[in-house]
Amino acid sequence: MLKSLETLQQHLIIFTRYPEPGKTKTRLIPALGSIGAANLQRQMTEHTLFQVQELQKLINVSLEMRFAGGGWQLMQDWLGADLVYHAQGDGDLGSRMARSLYDSFQGQAKYVVIIGTDCPGLNSQILAQAFEQIYTVDLVLGPAIDGGYYLIALRRFIPELFANIDWGTSQVLQQTVDIAHKLNLSYHYLPPLADVDRPDDLHIWQRIRETEVKIR
Repeated sequence: MLKSLETLQQHLIIFTRYPEPGKTKTRLIPALGSIGAANLQRQMTEHTLFQVQELQKLINVSLEMRFAGGGWQLMQDWLGADLVYHAQGDGDLGSRMARSLYDSFQGQAKYVVIIGTDCPGLNSQILAQAFEQIYTVDLVLGPAIDGGYYLIALRRFIPELFANIDWGTSQVLQQTVDIAHKLNLSYHYLPPLADVDRPDDLHIWQRIRETEVKIR
């Protein structure tokens, strides 16, 4: 069991987007329509939040929603007023993640995990692994099958990991690991998971949903 003082310093950040039709999950609009794609964004964010809440039953983790689109009031109306919300701000994905990490480490956080909402296979057990491993290595990565990553965990701010990365390509994970090697960072991989970004990926979400219905 982790020391109680340390568990108070564990922080998790969810990157998501307000589910406004036409502005989210746009690559799925041909298959689902703009409203259907927005509904999928809403459902996948709620699924991710549920998994984090399950994690919080196991270990003490603070939570923050970093959102794009919408606004504070819309986010609160959607997910509730008891969560902490921050706008992602300007810049590419790397700049936005680096900003959220800097803010967290400037506060009380000692171990920070960032996740998105595109990998429905990400569950509370994998999240617990991430926090467990970041106590022993510099960097934890959750590889996405498309060549990106669905999770990154750090125990100190390392801005180099978020610079000169070709975000949105199949090179993201490898470029990040290359930088880690140059910086002589120790790292750990979590199980690889699939994103749901394109019409061909929708069966992944459907399978997860069917499994959850059976469990609940």
